Amino acid sequence: MSDQIKFIVDNLNKEPFRKNYNLITFDSLEPMQLLQILNDVLAEIDPKQVVDIREEMPEHTAKRMLSLLGILKYKPPGNATDMSTFRQGLVIGSKPVIYPVLHWLLQRTNELKKRAYLARFLIKLEVPSEFLQDETVADTNKQYEELMEAFKTLHKECEQLKTSGFSTAEIRRDISAMEDEKDQLIKRVERLKKRVETVQNHQRMLKIARQLRVEKEREEFLAQQKQEQKNQLFHAVQRLQRVQNQLKSMRHTAADAKPESLMKRLEEEIKFNSYMVTEKFPKELESKKKELHFLQKVVSEPAMGHSDLLELESNINEINTQINQLIEKKMMRNEPIEGKLSLYRQQASIISRKKEAKAEELQEAKEKLASLEREVSVKTNQTREFDGTEVLKGDEFKRYVSKLRSKSTVFKKKHQIIAEFKAEFGLLQRTEELLKQRHENIQHQLRTIEEKKGISGYSYTQEELERVSALKSEVDEMKGRTLDDMSEMVKKLNSLVSEKKSALAPVIKELRQLRQKCQELTQECDEKKSQYDSCAAGLESNRSKLEQEVRGLHEECLQEESRYHYTNCMIKNLEVQLRRATDEMKAYVSSDQQEKRKAIRQQFTKNIAEQENLGKKLREKQKAVRESHGPNMKQAKMWRDFEQLMECKKQCFLKQQSQTSIGQVQGV
Repeated sequence: MSDQIKFIVDNLNKEPFRKNYNLITFDSLEPMQLLQILNDVLAEIDPKQVVDIREEMPEHTAKRMLSLLGILKYKPPGNATDMSTFRQGLVIGSKPVIYPVLHWLLQRTNELKKRAYLARFLIKLEVPSEFLQDETVADTNKQYEELMEAFKTLHKECEQLKTSGFSTAEIRRDISAMEDEKDQLIKRVERLKKRVETVQNHQRMLKIARQLRVEKEREEFLAQQKQEQKNQLFHAVQRLQRVQNQLKSMRHTAADAKPESLMKRLEEEIKFNSYMVTEKFPKELESKKKELHFLQKVVSEPAMGHSDLLELESNINEINTQINQLIEKKMMRNEPIEGKLSLYRQQASIISRKKEAKAEELQEAKEKLASLEREVSVKTNQTREFDGTEVLKGDEFKRYVSKLRSKSTVFKKKHQIIAEFKAEFGLLQRTEELLKQRHENIQHQLRTIEEKKGISGYSYTQEELERVSALKSEVDEMKGRTLDDMSEMVKKLNSLVSEKKSALAPVIKELRQLRQKCQELTQECDEKKSQYDSCAAGLESNRSKLEQEVRGLHEECLQEESRYHYTNCMIKNLEVQLRRATDEMKAYVSSDQQEKRKAIRQQFTKNIAEQENLGKKLREKQKAVRESHGPNMKQAKMWRDFEQLMECKKQCFLKQQSQTSIGQVQGV
């Protein structure tokens, strides 16, 4: 059986399945998974079998697999009476049934593929004899049989051609054609070489072209490496920002926290975690185990039909009616002790439900808080990327708020001062309007008096004359001042010009001589500069060529040095591997058993055997635990009920004893 499983695992790990199983994981697969593996193997043989068995009814799966196995001519081990057990084992995914089928299929996969392909065309459809009496049906059936025979002959010819291979004449023709192409390519290369040899320095140019190609490849490699390093730097910067934000938030929390608050928070977390571990999670685990056991029980049972479902529904209804009758009888008894206990039980259940609800709310709140913190970190990173500034937290935010408050008080004071100024401005504006109105009234009265006296416009002309006379006096004063200033300025300028002319006369003579010298020197400088530029350009071109050659030689030296170190490392690595291989061969070939035990092969075979033995023991232990689980649970429940009964008797005895002692005291 172990050799059979090993063969199945080895073939499933190969192409085209690639399951990556070992003996332990394959042996621990569930029945549904085994059926899916069997279906995958059948689908590899016949592509029509590609189906997810979870989405298919068990009856359809069994029928489809049995029909294909019948076409492939699989004979189950045992007698003909064992066919019913074989069908049932195939439906429930039994290992003693599935393993031989997988072993048989994987042994002859290619042969079975061919058989499944031929079955699509060679399985004859049986037409009843009464239908064959019709001429059209009989003709169609005859054509069908003729096509089947033609398919047989064509398939035989195709197989013969596949096994025969190519003829030698065709191979020789192909070889001669390839040699002709080779000769043509050689001639073309020679023509190109002759054309290139006429060019001066063609060897140097070829070498330069080769170096250029190498440098271009190196440039592409360096550009790719640069891009990778940029990406790594970007990721590292992002990681650094995240870590800095976490460090800052932890420092803020540590700065704001006190030892008492931290201890209180830790105690609350410990209580919550202990409640989750000791009460909530075990209950959920127990419910999941019960649900899993129930589902396994449902899966292990054979498929049910409509009649079985109706029978189960009738049984459920009868049991529900019995439960209701028992509840009514219990309510009719109405025992006081049971009523009190039921009240306490109700209160305890209500409190436990509330506790569970609050624990779930707390868990949801923690998850929501964690998600909100993640959103806050994302938003802070986005604001930092957009704006370049960090979001204020903790003490910085408080200081910012206090600064805003002080600025708001200053703003309110300034606003109050501005309001006072505006009020005063309004008063002054009103007084100005009143004074203007009063002046207009006085002017109106003055004009009326002048009209009465016959001298209208006297006051206006008098004001105009006074204003014009004042302006004229100011202009005269200004003219007098400007004329005096201008005359003094002209005298000063004339004296300065004469002094400067007398001082600059010898300097101008020297300047003329220097200008002539400067023209000669500039002409000579231009000639020297042109000579220098031409010489410098030649030297620069030679220097750049030499630098390029030096750079190329340096890079070649570095490449050769790196290749030398790489080959040395590879040689050392190969020497170590060769040494290990020789030691292994010596240990494996030697007659000394102690040396053989040191061999790696022996160690691995020993480990595999130990793991297989351990797997067998664990499976036996699992089987024993599964068999004894139900009785043990019943026994534990009976012990708990017995313990509750004895505790109740103890309480009743203590209560009766206390009542008797009180009665004796009263009698005394």
